[in-house]
Amino acid sequence: MMEPTKKELLLEVVDLCMYFPVQGGFFDKTKGLVKAVDGVSFKLYKGVTFGLVGESGCGKTTTGRLIMKVMNPTSGSITFYDNELGPIELVPLSNRQMRPLRKKIQMVFQDPYSSLDPRMTIQQIVGEPLRASGRGDLNDYKNKIAEILQKSGLSPDYMDRYPHAFSGGQRQRIGIARALVTQPQLVVADEPVSSLDVSVQAQILNLLKELQQSFELTYLFIAHDLSVIRYMCDTLAVMYVGRIVEMGRSEDIFNHPAHPYTEGLLSIIPRTSTKTKPEKMLKGGIADASDLPSGCYFHPRCPYAQEICKTEYPALRDIGTEHQVACHFDLDLKGI
Repeated sequence: MMEPTKKELLLEVVDLCMYFPVQGGFFDKTKGLVKAVDGVSFKLYKGVTFGLVGESGCGKTTTGRLIMKVMNPTSGSITFYDNELGPIELVPLSNRQMRPLRKKIQMVFQDPYSSLDPRMTIQQIVGEPLRASGRGDLNDYKNKIAEILQKSGLSPDYMDRYPHAFSGGQRQRIGIARALVTQPQLVVADEPVSSLDVSVQAQILNLLKELQQSFELTYLFIAHDLSVIRYMCDTLAVMYVGRIVEMGRSEDIFNHPAHPYTEGLLSIIPRTSTKTKPEKMLKGGIADASDLPSGCYFHPRCPYAQEICKTEYPALRDIGTEHQVACHFDLDLKGI
């Protein structure tokens, strides 16, 4: 992990919301909302790997797509602090206005099979961001592509081959090379190893770390696997049904989880011992974002829930240095 000597802000997300209408009835009227992302705020500093973690359906991938401007949020702000242009508010920008920033904010996708066009050669795939940004001539493109392929652990001799000739791990290396060929400032990595064999996952994670050092990258790392998050991330936010329930330095959260949901996620990590108490394990399924429970969304699954949890949603509050939690109670009051 990279520890910046001085904190320089790269991305600031404030009260980000993404609501999808639920339609039905004879006239197909809107009868409700799915709150996929609901008031998410965080800061991402240069040289840091910031993780978003939670169960499927918690809103972490939607948050990443909103930052990439794949979709426009219902409300909120996303400010990117560009090295050359200074702070830029991304939400109001059109696709045309976003184009110069695409080379500075890139994405590594989850599925290395569906994210690569089977009709394009590796040279065309990796060089696509360069052509879109209009940087350099054909020879310059080839040199840059060859260089980034080599740094990604692939031979430049592979440039004329097609994706079907490569394994899943090699395809993900191609996807990483495509993301880094424009030398971006921010890389959004959406579950980059979840579809790979366990034996290959460690190789890709180590590669991402090496490239972060080489290119001075900042990662927004999205994953559901806390073992991966712990290995990769300096800081992290735990999400549950569209909201952040705990946020802080990875070391603090893994050693001293403050939210019952975080505690439940940690109890799922495979261990050699069986000391984990059964009541700490997650029970039941994630809440329905179109029909949310009253109060704290987690209270139907929480072993420590009290009456206040059923009526009031807790605010995200400071409990230590750079450590925040959205829970009405402190750990010592939960009998831990």
